[in-house]
Amino acid sequence: MRIAILPASWAPYLMAALRIMTGLLFLEHGSGKLLNFPVLPGIGDVMPHGLLIVTGLLELIGGALLAIGLLTRPTAFILAGFMAVAYFMAHAPGGFFPVNNHGEAAILYCFIFLFFAAAGPSVWSVDKA
Repeated sequence: MRIAILPASWAPYLMAALRIMTGLLFLEHGSGKLLNFPVLPGIGDVMPHGLLIVTGLLELIGGALLAIGLLTRPTAFILAGFMAVAYFMAHAPGGFFPVNNHGEAAILYCFIFLFFAAAGPSVWSVDKA
């Protein structure tokens, strides 16, 4: 006996909503670093430079591409690697457990991006148009 809370026919639309929201949230990190909007704690009025520019561009452009569903698979694959590197560079040195080293978001982004690299954009995307 199969119990379904949501109909299986909703899956493509919920997958698209996950892609869009993940892209918009990721884009927000990049706009905070590069455009200072929203203001990020710890960044403040620091002028973007070096690694901050690279990470901000990856987040801003990659998030926008994911949100609209353009070049979804290659973008998601690159961003998954970026988040894995970010975790090991910025969070792992702070301890083994992600809840203690504040790396939960980096890990979640990494695996969500891996999912979209494999599954593609689903509906409501430029790739599908």
